[in-house]
Amino acid sequence: MEELFAAEVSTSDGLEGDFSVLCRDGEIAVLSKESWVKACHETDIELPWLSHGAHLLIKGFEFLPTDIGRLLRIGDVELEIAREHAPFASLEDQAPVLYEALLTGWRGGVVCRILRSGNIQTGDNVDILD
Repeated sequence: MEELFAAEVSTSDGLEGDFSVLCRDGEIAVLSKESWVKACHETDIELPWLSHGAHLLIKGFEFLPTDIGRLLRIGDVELEIAREHAPFASLEDQAPVLYEALLTGWRGGVVCRILRSGNIQTGDNVDILD
């Protein structure tokens, strides 16, 4: 995986240039920075967040099961939280304790349906709407 600081997000194709099979077309995986940091701290394992396999890393919010159906707006892009997301299977081989920590309490993030296409970039506002 490669860290990008700006990208196009499309309702039909997902994140531009993404060829992973973690999400279907029109979906994107979002990870909470706070959840990632907590899991790494608890397990004394420090890896880059890209090891997780999520498309986006946001800060200022941690996901819960009650967030299903809520809207997430990042820049021009609008997403609907659809389900819990599990980390890359390769993370389980690399750091099984961290992998297990991410499977508890929705720390592994969420998969979202892309409702509105657009561009996103580092520093865009992230709003969680009901």
